[in-house]
Amino acid sequence: MKIIASILTVIAFAGITLDASAQEKKKQDPEKVFAKKDANGDGKLSKEEFTKGAKDAAAAEKQFTARDKDKDGSVSKEEFMAAPKKKKDA
Repeated sequence: MKIIASILTVIAFAGITLDASAQEKKKQDPEKVFAKKDANGDGKLSKEEFTKGAKDAAAAEKQFTARDKDKDGSVSKEEFMAAPKKKKDA
């Protein structure tokens, strides 16, 4: 019985640690994210830069289109920073 309790404790601790890591990732500084994505350093994100590394390419393209307010084919830092925040589950 002690073995089962120990295993459950380890699993619970691992879950807490993973959740803390996920929270840190969610709280990334948008300016740093923008700078990292801006591979060529031109101050704007092309569709390729914006969608690179996305888990869901279709969703990333929709986000790109939504953020490109002036429809010039790129997302400026201002457009990127003005993106609506994700709604938290109620």
